[in-house]
Amino acid sequence: MEIAMLGLGRMGGNMARRLLAGGHRVVLWNRSADAAEEIVAETGAGHVARGLEELPKLLAAPRAVWMMLPAGRATEDTLNTLLDTLSPGDLIVDGGNANYKDTQRRAGIARERGFEYVDVGVSGGVWGLSVGYGMMAGGTPEAVQRLRPVLETLAPAPDQGWGHMGPSGAGHYTKMIHNGIEYGLLQAYAEGFELLEAAPFGLNLRQIAGLWNHGSVVRSWLLELLERAYDEEGDDLERIRGWIADSGEGRWTVQTAVELNVPAPVITLALQMRFRSRQEESYGAQVIAALRNQFGGHAIKEVEPGEAGGG
Repeated sequence: MEIAMLGLGRMGGNMARRLLAGGHRVVLWNRSADAAEEIVAETGAGHVARGLEELPKLLAAPRAVWMMLPAGRATEDTLNTLLDTLSPGDLIVDGGNANYKDTQRRAGIARERGFEYVDVGVSGGVWGLSVGYGMMAGGTPEAVQRLRPVLETLAPAPDQGWGHMGPSGAGHYTKMIHNGIEYGLLQAYAEGFELLEAAPFGLNLRQIAGLWNHGSVVRSWLLELLERAYDEEGDDLERIRGWIADSGEGRWTVQTAVELNVPAPVITLALQMRFRSRQEESYGAQVIAALRNQFGGHAIKEVEPGEAGGG
């Protein structure tokens, strides 16, 4: 398939690499052309677009363009430019973490202009390049089917790891809830390992993370990543500040729970604990920061030389 990938950060860049490795023709655009040129030099494939206005010349109609951009103004402005630059019948994909209500509105505008619009919630972090991405698509069946060759290449296997969730907004809604669940899981591991770290037994936390992944009820990929983090950082995680960002989807999940009158106490408290992490160090927050860096490449705040770390 022929497709343009707009936004070549951690996720977008690796998705473009996976598509190129899968034999697709990919046009690359980023606000800084250096990122696109780096991928072309690295892979020996791909075509650099110097501006969005070049896309109609670099892609054959009907075109497909995938945005991997930050939620909010960046996505909104780029979409408006694409609607003025591309042609009716072209397919626009939003693979960023947009609010599903914004997605529903944008899809309506795109369809009024004669465009197809698909929202895809993407999970996989920095590991997606090698193992594939989990993807939740929203839009018309025809539009999602048109995107199928790309989804099958990005997924862990052609028939696994992606699916059509429903109409426009359903993909981003499902990814929002996915991230809310992630908040709760990370908080549970954080609290458990903080209790282990505080125990009077001198427990080997790396050993426990590895042990629990063999036969234990709580085994998971997150525990694999925690074991890896302990290998790299040591049990005290001394280099890592217990400061945890929130991408916005946890807040949207909690807001949606309130709107729908659905109790979500675990996710709500996990979100509140992220706010708490910004006020004072805690070992549990360090665990979450280390895990987010492992699975998503999310930035960590390092302890400054001479400054005490840990909780």
